[in-house]
Order: sequence, then structure tokens, then C-alpha cells
Amino acid sequence: MGPLNLPLLESEDIAWFRDDDSLPASTRGAAAALARRLGFDEVRCAEVALAVSEAASNLRKHAVDGALLLRVVRTEHDAGLEFVTTDEGPGMADVAGCLVDGSSSAGTLGIGLGAIVRLADTFDVHSLPGKGTAMSARFWTKDAAGRSAAVGEPVVAGLTRPLTGESVCGDAWAARAVGDREHIPTPPAERRVTGRESPAEPLGWAALTGFRPEPDRARPPTAVQERTNRTEGPALLMMFCDGLGHGPLAHRASQTAVAAFRDSRSQTPEGVLTDMHKALRGSRGGAVAVVRVEPLTRSVHFCGVGNVSTFVVDADTDERRALLSSPGIVGHQLPTLRTVRQELPRHGGVVMHSDGLTERWQPAALPGFLSHTPLVAAAQLLREAGVRRDDAGVAVLKGSW
Repeated sequence: MGPLNLPLLESEDIAWFRDDDSLPASTRGAAAALARRLGFDEVRCAEVALAVSEAASNLRKHAVDGALLLRVVRTEHDAGLEFVTTDEGPGMADVAGCLVDGSSSAGTLGIGLGAIVRLADTFDVHSLPGKGTAMSARFWTKDAAGRSAAVGEPVVAGLTRPLTGESVCGDAWAARAVGDREHIPTPPAERRVTGRESPAEPLGWAALTGFRPEPDRARPPTAVQERTNRTEGPALLMMFCDGLGHGPLAHRASQTAVAAFRDSRSQTPEGVLTDMHKALRGSRGGAVAVVRVEPLTRSVHFCGVGNVSTFVVDADTDERRALLSSPGIVGHQLPTLRTVRQELPRHGGVVMHSDGLTERWQPAALPGFLSHTPLVAAAQLLREAGVRRDDAGVAVLKGSW
């Protein structure tokens, strides 16, 4: 088998737009301007602007407390534009039916969602009647569309939202591939349009790489302390940082943590966190958690300091298991680091978030959210558990292992 060359998708949250009368016009202009900056031609810029305008109009006509986020996404060679919407209801009982042209509950032509699906390179929506909806759409230039399809849908994605009144967020996340292979493959992109029901099972890392646990390999123990740095096979490291406080200084601390994470040569959570502690000296510091996910052994290795919440979630049973961090502030007060290992469910994932989301959320209250893309899963969690009185950030890693 040749080298795996499917890089992770980098992302940058540009701006959140709250629901008001100017939402369609303001988001349409901002999306068109961003697309031009990214090198989209005029035809594609117009298509992006139309799709964003339709999404914003849909929020105005149908939704309660809607919001729209514009993002930039990047591969090694290309840049694209992405938007995410969230709302607090009323939700859609028949998502697939709502995507059909002519379907409308507001007496309009009903072409909004259908147009977005046709224009976007990738599209996903998860709606819970009585709760709310999370939706995402991604757009590439015509030249980049084929290359992005080969990359596929990333297995990890996250969202950040600054405290109301602030222009930057003190929360940040990042991920990178490590281990015996240079890159980690990702499931192929799919257009998921289901509501409560689960879509067809996506290909997992094991199917794409040929890595499978041996039949006699014992499954890893649950939440036991790791005594060695031994690792197996390809793996993915993911970090989350909540910079102390909020505003520009918290943002600077979290971005320093991201840079240190990417520059670190360590492949273990303890080693990466130690490198980040050194980089954050002299800054505000923050709460930081690092996980290493190994598909071959279906293991999650975790080390954290401060109040970043981390959960391993089983999509089959709606169970979640918390991975507990040690008290301290990375960059100031680093305790004795301890790595724990947790079994990774076959159809499960890892959720990391700041205290800008309440820990009271439960998977059972969000049926099917882990069957969607990591971005929509993160958006649904932000909608469900996010609070307005602090920076909020959430990252989701999921797959079929």
C-alpha cells in the first residue's frame, strides 16, 4: 500500500451574523466579497452569494434565533468558502421533503434549500423538530472541486464563537496526523440530508487504510493510566485551548497554543502539552486538552489541564464518558501530567469544548447528530449547549472505526 496523502482540512471562522432584518443583504455582500478574496470567478461568486442569501432568508422566514457563520477552509493547495447556520426551531420533521423545489411553509416559491444543495460542493443538515437545525455548505472554485472531492470529508471539525460584543474568540482547536503514516485518510464527502434517521454508514479509517485490529487483540482497558509512550499505527492528535478570560489577550494565548501544537514534534498528549506550556509562558495562559486517537487499537489517549470538557461518545448507545483534566493553567501552573486511555466506540467520536458550552448536554437529546459531518455535529452541539456569556468553542472528531 502506498503512502496516504489525504491532508486534514484547515478552517478559519471569519464572522458570525445574528438574525435581523438585514441578515440576507449583509451576508450576501460579505460572502461575495470573501469569495472574491479567495480567487473565485464572478460566476462562482454569484452562486456563493445566492446560496448564502437563500440560507439567510430561510432563517428570517422560518427560524427562531438564527445565526450564520462564514468560514474559510483550506487544503494544501486550495482555499474554499463555507457557511454554517444554526437556529432554535421549529425544526423540520421531513428534511428530505424540504429540499424539494416548491416545498415551502411560508407561501414562497420554496427554492431556497434546493438551490443551496445544487450550488454547494458539499452539503449537510441535521434538524430536530421542536429543537432546531444545524446546516453547512461548502464551495470551491471549479478547478479545486475535483481535488477537494479526492480529499473527502474531514473526520474532525470545530467552531468558535466570541463572547457577544467581542470581535475575536479566546477558544481555539487544531488537529494533525501522526504515527506510522504521514497522513490520515478521511471518509469520502457525502450529501447527507436526513433528519432523525441515520444515513448510510460512511467508510471508516479502517476500510480506507487496510488497518484492522487483529482478531485476538485485546481491546484497550477503559480509563486506565498510561505508563508508557508506546503507540501503534496511524493516529490523529487533536487539541483544544480556552485562553484565560476573553478578548484579544485570550485570543492571542489560544493562537499561540495552536502554533505550538502544530510545531511540536511530540506524538503523545503529554509531550505536546508540555511543549504548549513552554510556548504559553508570558501569556495569559489557558486551559488545554490534547487527545490522540488510534483507529488501529480503537483507543483514545487523553491529557488535559484546566476546564476543557472532553467526552468519548458512543453513537450506538448514546452514552458519553468524560475524560477529566487536572487543575492548573497551561503557561503558568502545570501539574504533574497524566495520560489516560479510553476505548473508542466503533461508531463513536470525541467531543471537546470550552466552558462556553454547558456540560449538561446529552447525546440522547440530539438523536443522530454523530451520523452527520463533524462540522454539523459541532454546530448542533453549539446550538444546544452554547451560552452567550462567554467565548464558546467545540470540536468533534468522529468516524466508523
